[in-house]
Amino acid sequence: MLKNNLKLFFLILTFVDANISAAQLFSPKNYPADYFEYPVVATRGLAANFGELRPNHYHMGLDCRTDQAQNKKILAAADGYIAKVKIEPWGFGRCIYINHPNGLTTLYAHLNDFYEGLEKYVKEQQYALKSWAVYLDIPPNLFPVKRGDTIALSGNSGGSQGPHLHFEIRDTKTDKVLNPLLFGFGIPDTVAPDIVRLAVYNRNLSTYEQTPKLIPLKKIKGTYSTAPALITVNTDKVSFGISATDRVTGSSNRNGIYEAVLFNDDKPITGFQIDNISYDETRYLNAHIDYKIRSRGGPFIEHLSALPGYTNSIYKSTNNDGVIDLADDSLHTIRIEVKDVNGNMSTVLFSLRRDTNYVETTKASEASLLQPAEFLPGFINIYENNNIHFYLPEKCLYDSIRFQYSETITKPGNTIYQLHNTSVPLHGYFPISMKAQTALPVKMVMHRFANGKHDYAKAEAVMNGKETGWYKASFREFGSFELITDTTPPVITPIGFKDGMNNSKQSRIVFVVKDNTEEIKKFTATLDGNWLRFSNDKGSRFIYDFDEMCPAGEHELKIVAEDQVGNVTEKVYKFTR
Repeated sequence: MLKNNLKLFFLILTFVDANISAAQLFSPKNYPADYFEYPVVATRGLAANFGELRPNHYHMGLDCRTDQAQNKKILAAADGYIAKVKIEPWGFGRCIYINHPNGLTTLYAHLNDFYEGLEKYVKEQQYALKSWAVYLDIPPNLFPVKRGDTIALSGNSGGSQGPHLHFEIRDTKTDKVLNPLLFGFGIPDTVAPDIVRLAVYNRNLSTYEQTPKLIPLKKIKGTYSTAPALITVNTDKVSFGISATDRVTGSSNRNGIYEAVLFNDDKPITGFQIDNISYDETRYLNAHIDYKIRSRGGPFIEHLSALPGYTNSIYKSTNNDGVIDLADDSLHTIRIEVKDVNGNMSTVLFSLRRDTNYVETTKASEASLLQPAEFLPGFINIYENNNIHFYLPEKCLYDSIRFQYSETITKPGNTIYQLHNTSVPLHGYFPISMKAQTALPVKMVMHRFANGKHDYAKAEAVMNGKETGWYKASFREFGSFELITDTTPPVITPIGFKDGMNNSKQSRIVFVVKDNTEEIKKFTATLDGNWLRFSNDKGSRFIYDFDEMCPAGEHELKIVAEDQVGNVTEKVYKFTR
């Protein structure tokens, strides 16, 4: 009897384990919760979390609040050594990387001054390299740090839109960025994610060739439901997307969600979890969302199943593509679970059925797409005519498109080429060649424009077979393209400074440098023949703060600016300090 009871117990236990395993699409994480210290001396709180949806990328760390002020103390999150320092006009601005003995690296960005010893070292390296923008590898024994040491002051440098600290945790060996909230940091969170809407897709068609059915959600007794409760679809292949955000306790700030899993009749089919992303993968955000809707001013909708061109993705599925196959007219119970890092969960429940009057017409629609003008993900897609050649590398598209092309002659010798439209994203750069319509000039720029945005790239002369007069550049967005001649040099404008000035009462010298193609390739300043460090934060102004490099007396300052095709402007100023 005891033997039979034990056998029954183990059978039940095996059944329970199997069901837990089946229901668990993602394995639990086990990161040390007390290894890292919160990295800024300010009220603990987040302006953005890891994986939050941003234009063309996931947000790759935590944006830690600094009480809406600059110059708060930034602390080493754990013992280690300063391994790298990066200074750039946009992006991270002024940034420190610390390597730790546990194989992880922490990153601290948008900083103001580094601590004294490090600041002195970086300045010496900038003068040695004759470059304000630097990316320095620092010997491991040069700047050791202890947990809680002050390493810098917080700021608003680089691509920051307001004072805060951008903080990351990376795997040192792979440079993969990990979700910092999996390590704790004591930020209270008992609030479940908010889910606003459901999107329904016919997956016999490209997601770019349709407008999904958008269904609002209503929260009743803690569970979200659709109206109507039964969703019928006129297709045998369907996928879903959601609009959802998360909040932490005591904050109204809308952050990104961590995990979403879709169940069909209580079986997990597909889902995503945002626990680690590399910078090589961050642009895949454009495959994670309905880019077409977002690019036209609509909301973020996150696909619950991966698009065909989303490789090495954040998704997992139990049926290869995460698409629900409605082989008959039977009723399906659909459940979507949305979680944050702390396990707070919201649930969407509804029923799904294929329309009883469904006729397999979508297959014919799909077949009609298979024309020469169709571009497919996972393939090299080529377009050529007498005036323009380009191809998309095999990992450039996320879903199929029927490529659209047109030409417009704006004036004699100038043609604008329309390559599809900006509602379709591209993952990487693609090379494009154009034939010049007039006599061959020396300096050519390729201009891309769409929706008020302008991009310029130097156009290099290439041979097309035996034919000359072709120029090549690379871009990573569709839009309107043209070749333009560029013989206009940059314009250098001093701000509050002029030739012959006595600068004894000024603390800095400021120049604004602009070019007709918006691209300044090189800015050089020399004082009495010696290179002088001008900062270029946010790319708009070049600033020199007076220091020991400019002693009292008379000086000559030479400023040289060069654009991307080699047009140069040079100005010389005499002043007294």
